[in-house]
Amino acid sequence: MHNGHGESEPADNESGTAIPKRTFPFELASRGKPSINANGFGSMDGDTVFSMISVTLGGLALFLFGIHIMTRGLQAVAGDRLRWGLALANRNRLAGISLGTAFGFLIHSSAASAMTVGLVNAGLIRLAGALPILFGANIGTTLSMQVISLQLTDLAFVAIAAGFAVSTVTRRETLKHAGRALLGIGLLFLGMELMSGAIEPHQETMRPWLERIDGTTWRGMLAGIVVAAAFTAIIQSSGATIGMCFVLISAGVFTQLEQVYPLVLGAHIGTSATALLASIGTGIEARRAAIGNLGFNLFNTLLAVAAAPLFLAAIPLTAENLVHQTANLHTAVMLVAAIILLPFSGLCASLVTKATPSRKEAPPGTYLDTRLITTPEDALRASIQELGRGAEICLTSLRLSRNLLDSGDRTKTRAIRRNEVVINEIKTAFRGYLRSLARRRLSRRQALLANYLNHIVDDLERIGDHIERLADLLPRITASRDVTTLDQDKRRLLSELHERTEAVLCKVTASLDARKNRFREGADQVLRERDRYVESSKRIRRHLDDKVAEHEITPAAGLLLSEYVLICNRLVRHCRMIAAEESQRFFRIKGRKLGRTATILDRDE
Repeated sequence: MHNGHGESEPADNESGTAIPKRTFPFELASRGKPSINANGFGSMDGDTVFSMISVTLGGLALFLFGIHIMTRGLQAVAGDRLRWGLALANRNRLAGISLGTAFGFLIHSSAASAMTVGLVNAGLIRLAGALPILFGANIGTTLSMQVISLQLTDLAFVAIAAGFAVSTVTRRETLKHAGRALLGIGLLFLGMELMSGAIEPHQETMRPWLERIDGTTWRGMLAGIVVAAAFTAIIQSSGATIGMCFVLISAGVFTQLEQVYPLVLGAHIGTSATALLASIGTGIEARRAAIGNLGFNLFNTLLAVAAAPLFLAAIPLTAENLVHQTANLHTAVMLVAAIILLPFSGLCASLVTKATPSRKEAPPGTYLDTRLITTPEDALRASIQELGRGAEICLTSLRLSRNLLDSGDRTKTRAIRRNEVVINEIKTAFRGYLRSLARRRLSRRQALLANYLNHIVDDLERIGDHIERLADLLPRITASRDVTTLDQDKRRLLSELHERTEAVLCKVTASLDARKNRFREGADQVLRERDRYVESSKRIRRHLDDKVAEHEITPAAGLLLSEYVLICNRLVRHCRMIAAEESQRFFRIKGRKLGRTATILDRDE
């Protein structure tokens, strides 16, 4: 509202709470602009409309950027242990929802649910174990919005300055990430202040546009849910939608809980879009996890719609401030739905499975059974089986890349990249598993074997990286005009090199069979196949060099083909390094030690 001097006066909501006057920072942007009335945006001049929209969009961008920096910083502080903790917790509902809540609090439900879908796709979590984690991730996001609802805008610049100083000056990585998280918190509060300052002078103009959103009518409820769901799906952040509700409340546009009620529910549905997008092209179990997440948010939305009179009566009793009431509503709806569904999470998983039939069987899951940690020999054998599973995934990707060479089918590239993400997830979980194992009393052989396995998982991850580079390079080779003129003889040589590379990796996969327990023999076969590869590689490289020297291949084509050979060489080199680890004296499993338990080491040792 405006007084006769053109200044904003405090507006009162219906509860009688005065909305404080805002003079920062939109005052500078709106200074000198004519007053406006409630007849609509047509009463504004062009400069006023442009100023309001640009500052609001800029504030929204700053808010989203702040959330991004904050969550990345908090995730880095937590490290990979949190991801490993999710894999540990997937067998226990209470542990799953607890860690999922922590996960959602740190990185918000959109990113947390997408990451959980990735863990399911990697076989590290089963669907029944993923659902409690997804329930918790949604609850965790509401807790982070509780913090944001405090609206500590007066400390925004302090947080920005302190966060920047800490992240720049300190040398400790943990403190650097904590500083970036603090910087993000300051930026998101500054973004909220910008948006609120831009909207507040025009609150009377905006009210007619938003009055159709009303949680007390079916039409108003549906309109609000649809608008909020669409906005959240586009922005990929429920926090942005809830944050905009906070802004519109602070600006005096929304004065009653009934107005924000459907927007909160729509944000619940819209946030499921991130997991659904992340599941595109993944395995059936990962897609089912994304659908389960959508089902949970549809359930809590329908529950809140049906029980709207109860929530609208109870939530105002929890806080006087409408911003805090909105945050409490966000939390209460998620929490009630999770309490109802958690005991039936197994049944929910069965229903999702039946609703999404598939001819393809779900791929084998992880061998990293946390129950085996107490028996180190069994855990080490399971670790080797997990390495074999990772090698099999790498082999599948390498075979897919062959299609890029033969037919240029670029659809295989996406599958290769998804497999590379799976390999990275396996590496993270694998190292967490070894850290848990290392806390037990291990024999000298077991301790050394754990070190060998740690080296091998790193080599497997590098093999996956090189296969991904091949997938990026091969389309360039097939599309290059210089390379497409190669005759059949030269193409045959490239195919031969690919076949030799595949043969080496196939031997590596076979050697990592813990059931046979014949690792040294398997390593010898890898090394013999590697020698055959070296002979072919040298011959092919000499042939290509000769053709470049004789100008039968252009220098540009020579560079592409040389890079192809180099990537294959590096891939095979890591295969040789795996074989070298398997050739070690202590790389073996002792059957007589299977099932033998080991105590936890004292902290002083």
